[in-house]
Amino acid sequence: MFSKYLTAAALAASVAAIPASRVTADAGDFVAGALIGGIVGHAVTKNNQKKKRVYRSGIPSTHEGRQIQSSLNYFGFNAGRVDGQLGRQSRNAVAAYQAYMGYPATGQLTPFEQDLLITSHNRAQAGGYQTTQLIASNPEGTRGLLKTYRAEMAGQAVPQQQAPVIVAAPQPAPVTTVVTPAPSVVAPAPAPVAVVAAAPDAEASSAALPNFFESGAPEASLASHCNTVSLLTSTNGYTTAASMTDPTAALNEQFCLARTYAIARSEELISQVNGLTPQQVAAQCDGFGPVVQPYVASLSQKSRDVLNKEVSDFVISTGTTPQQLAGTAKICLGVGYRTDNMNVALGSGLILYALGETVYGELMGHHLALGFGTQKNLTHAGPWYQAGLAATDAGADAVFVPGQPERAEILRKASMQVTAAAPSQAGVLPVFSVTE
Repeated sequence: MFSKYLTAAALAASVAAIPASRVTADAGDFVAGALIGGIVGHAVTKNNQKKKRVYRSGIPSTHEGRQIQSSLNYFGFNAGRVDGQLGRQSRNAVAAYQAYMGYPATGQLTPFEQDLLITSHNRAQAGGYQTTQLIASNPEGTRGLLKTYRAEMAGQAVPQQQAPVIVAAPQPAPVTTVVTPAPSVVAPAPAPVAVVAAAPDAEASSAALPNFFESGAPEASLASHCNTVSLLTSTNGYTTAASMTDPTAALNEQFCLARTYAIARSEELISQVNGLTPQQVAAQCDGFGPVVQPYVASLSQKSRDVLNKEVSDFVISTGTTPQQLAGTAKICLGVGYRTDNMNVALGSGLILYALGETVYGELMGHHLALGFGTQKNLTHAGPWYQAGLAATDAGADAVFVPGQPERAEILRKASMQVTAAAPSQAGVLPVFSVTE
């Protein structure tokens, strides 16, 4: 299906016709999923062509209802289709959730029960690799996150999962047989029997210890990295422009903040996609990764303008509207960051930049400066940072950390100091004098 949509002839207007200003792609005016085969969000409407919704009698569809249904489905309480209508199946799922948590199974959420459910879902979605570890270590799987998060909210210690203790069965007492010898015969004592432990089989020994690095060291995890950064900032506070002494640390903080906001925006859009669970949306975005991988692989090798031209040509070939592409890219950007899939995240960011939302150039600068998802290249990082800051200076919407007034100043100061340390490219090719 991907090849059908992504190798089609150019059916859309040239990217040159896309306004230089930010492409509007709010949840009400795009059909999410066109970029990945029209699957992700075929039920989200456009402003100029509202889709008729069929409601079950007397049951309104609400954004809050969609949040509740998405959260219930994530934790394994089957609320059915995410349509915002809290009907019988949704109420049954609510009752199952309440019973699991030890609350009265009324089918009607109290404010606390609803807040715990939705907050836990958002936290699990944003947790990335840490969430995966928690689920793997909990005998109740994904549902166990609810009790873990509730205990943390109440300030209670969360019990650590311990490996089962295997107790060996008691060995039976030895049976002693007493033989009375004849009076005139003394039985000689038996010679001692030497017990020699068998040498371990060499092949079996080598197979007993797995080697997790046969194909090289694993790629650095951005989710794990941002967890570490979060711990440091919770202790020391965020770097300000005046207090900055380590520009790389400042960029790490701003990168991880931008990642968090991208995930939150993605979750907001996903909650308005009818007919698919967040897990199904994530699966569709994962399929999009291999399609954009060639452009991601070129990020550290080609200049910003050359790579942007190639991505723009790709955008034209999809045959979809800028609004559709932008909406889907924003969904998959957050999914990529949440699942630690850098191909998906970087590919989505490149498409948004090619659509005229050059404020996303900041993300490419971060990846190149810090080496996540691509090889570190400080020389190429500079122009991407400059493009993102220029868009901010020109009045582009603050899509990342809108509540931090001096953020642009921090980024400008830190990125200039870091990229200024890039090795000079002059003299890379030696010149020899040849005497004929």
